[in-house]
Amino acid sequence: MTLSAKEKTMNVAFYGHVRQYHNLKAELDAAILEVLESGVYVQGPTLKRFEEELAAAMGAKYAVGVANGTDALWLTFMALGIGPGDEVITNANTFFATAEAIWIAGATAVLVDCDPLTRNIDPEAVRKAITPRTKAIAPVHLYGQCAPMRDLRKIADEHNLFVVEDNAQAIDAHGDDFKIGELSDVVCTSFIIQKNLGTYGDGGALWTNRQDVNDKVRKLRNHGSTKRDVHSFGFNSRLDDLHAGVLSVKLKHIAEWSDRRIEIANQYTAGLKDLKTIDLPYARPGYRHVFHLYVIETKNADDRSKMLDFLVKNGVDAKTHYSIPIHKQEGYPWGKESREVGSLANAEKNAASCISLPMFPELTDEEVNYVIDAVRAWEDQ
Repeated sequence: MTLSAKEKTMNVAFYGHVRQYHNLKAELDAAILEVLESGVYVQGPTLKRFEEELAAAMGAKYAVGVANGTDALWLTFMALGIGPGDEVITNANTFFATAEAIWIAGATAVLVDCDPLTRNIDPEAVRKAITPRTKAIAPVHLYGQCAPMRDLRKIADEHNLFVVEDNAQAIDAHGDDFKIGELSDVVCTSFIIQKNLGTYGDGGALWTNRQDVNDKVRKLRNHGSTKRDVHSFGFNSRLDDLHAGVLSVKLKHIAEWSDRRIEIANQYTAGLKDLKTIDLPYARPGYRHVFHLYVIETKNADDRSKMLDFLVKNGVDAKTHYSIPIHKQEGYPWGKESREVGSLANAEKNAASCISLPMFPELTDEEVNYVIDAVRAWEDQ
């Protein structure tokens, strides 16, 4: 079944990158031109300014721009002295890069299950996974909602562990009584274009109140150098000034974009809450969930592919995210030391049944209502 010709009036894209560019064209073009005219494109004043702006916006002492979000994670692990023989506990239901960064640093990725409501990491599963080799917990703020950081911080303090937040999906989010970064050693993020704060290409950053991490990552990202011609051990992972200029413009708009994402999520929820075949996202009371993704789940996993196909055929560019959990990926664990602790049933259910509906601030109310109508038509067929 498809929507009737009368009902099918539009195509709703999953991403709104071009719309966002046109909305900010004058600001973005001016920022890019300023960098081009400066002649300084790497490690220049635009990057320095953006790092200062980002640190201030996030309430941190330091922010360091790097090439991408994956690098932000593994450079942080290295700066904290995490490597071979150490274990880092993280989500089984996350993008591959979270575990990949642990392996790149030489450590063991320990995968645990998620909470069945929020799909964020389960603190009790974390507690059961701790061994004498555990050095850090790396919670992912999945889909735009903060992990339960108070519980995780308590566990970390009991066992003298680092906490590194993977915040690639939840910039501008917060908990009921905590801010991102308040209860961790370091926060890492990605600026790839599809993120809530994205640039036109790849990019990443970390922020922290730890001067030792700031100083070490600044050296590691630039061939082990903070002074021209003087090098120690390091890599090449720098956020260039063109991307920093774009991000400086966009950072000023992030709160209003988050507010619009929340409006769209509320519109989806109001229009779909009575459906019997799907579960809707759960936002914890008091939390600011910024909806990087609006993820529904089919109650019958066998329906996922059918529903996704129906939506796409009817003009809704729905997608899946993390539809294969890390421990089910082909070839896992790729010769790297890894282990899973306890049942990962919630993560596996999430992976098998998830569908992401279009979500970006520039969506119109008409488009959102069309998506709602398409989802409802699926159930009515």
